[in-house]
Amino acid sequence: MPRLVSKKVKTAILLAPRPPAQQAESLRRSRRDRAAETAQDYVEAIADLSAARGEARVVDLARRLGVTHVTVNRTLARLQQSGYVNTKPYRAIFLTDAGCKLAAECKQRHETVTAFLRSLGISEKVAELDAEGIEHHVSPETLAAFEKQLKQY
Repeated sequence: MPRLVSKKVKTAILLAPRPPAQQAESLRRSRRDRAAETAQDYVEAIADLSAARGEARVVDLARRLGVTHVTVNRTLARLQQSGYVNTKPYRAIFLTDAGCKLAAECKQRHETVTAFLRSLGISEKVAELDAEGIEHHVSPETLAAFEKQLKQY
């Protein structure tokens, strides 16, 4: 079978540096997306804990998210600055109206993605695990297509 691209050309393409501005923008977007994903995970966990136990505490969040209490406290400080939570030392954590709205949106996205994966025959366990990653990155257009497909299912 003939080669379409020589090994030397292929290596040069793979190793060619991206323009610095393009790489910087890509990395900024990646960091911003990770921060948004963390915020979504936290508000969703706080909402779930509050519904199940009547309150969310740092120790409960740390256990639920698999991180240290120091990590939780640092993240809560950022969430408070962003207007998603209210916290006081040694007290429960409460979602603001904006935090409640974000938590509800996250829960709905998660349920839609999970239901869509289940409709494809994916096991419940795998669908839950996969949905946890997909829910943060699915576009509104794709989510709408999932919902449309689920209505026909």
